[in-house]
Formats: sequence, structure tokens, C-alpha cells
Amino acid sequence: RNRVFRVPRGAAWRGCVGRGPAASRAHRGSQRAMEMVLTGRRVSAAEAEKWGFVNEVVVVREEKQVVARAVEIAAVIAANSPDAVMVSREGVKLGWEGVGAEEASRLLLETWEKKLNAGENIKEGLRAFVEKRKPNWVESKL
Repeated sequence: RNRVFRVPRGAAWRGCVGRGPAASRAHRGSQRAMEMVLTGRRVSAAEAEKWGFVNEVVVVREEKQVVARAVEIAAVIAANSPDAVMVSREGVKLGWEGVGAEEASRLLLETWEKKLNAGENIKEGLRAFVEKRKPNWVESKL
């Protein structure tokens, strides 16, 4: 909650290219990212959350609460098919690169659909759904 985010101070003034994670991933709010890159402006945690630069601000009394929340989120991700997580990440990254929704979908289908559908995890996911049980994922082979 008390953290601030910024691109390295005065990066543009020193002739450096600002490549702060918040700025580079600002798929919404590119004007705000540009402001941070060009001015070195600090952004509060609350403002970064409002702008969509961070997913969540954790109000804590102890630092270990932040780690506990991160582990909770990681557990939710880890409960999913590793293949689906991998392909979903690729789709989001394509969106960040600005290729557009239709082109991103086409690229994902061309690149991953056959591999994904031939994988063991999609079969396990469907079996688990039919059998009304938690899936037992295997390591991704994609």
C-alpha cells in the first residue's frame, strides 16, 4: 500500500529508453505509461491499481501477508492445466504486442491448437469434468 512505482528516474532525459514493467505492459492507458516514461513521475500503489498497472494492492501489517497473498494467487494458477496456462499466457502476450484480438486468435490457433488438443492434459481435464473430480495434470509437453 505504501509502495510507489516509476520508470528509472529521468530515463528519457539521459537518452535511455524507459522499459519499466508497468509502462511496457500498459495495454490500457498508454498515455499514462508515456507520462511515467517521459517524466519519471512516481505513482502510488493505489493509483497504479486504479490505472491497471498492478492487479491488487494488499493492505498488510506484516510483509509475510504479501507473500501469503502471492502464494494464494499462484495456487489458483497452478490448479489449472499447465498447457492452458502456457497458451493463455501466449495469448495475453500477443495482446500486449498489439496484434489485435482477431490476429492473436488466429496465431494461437495456428501455433497451439493441434498441440493443445493432442496433449494429455486436455484429455485429463475432460475426463475429470465427466467424472466430477479434480484433474491430475501432467507436466506440459508443449
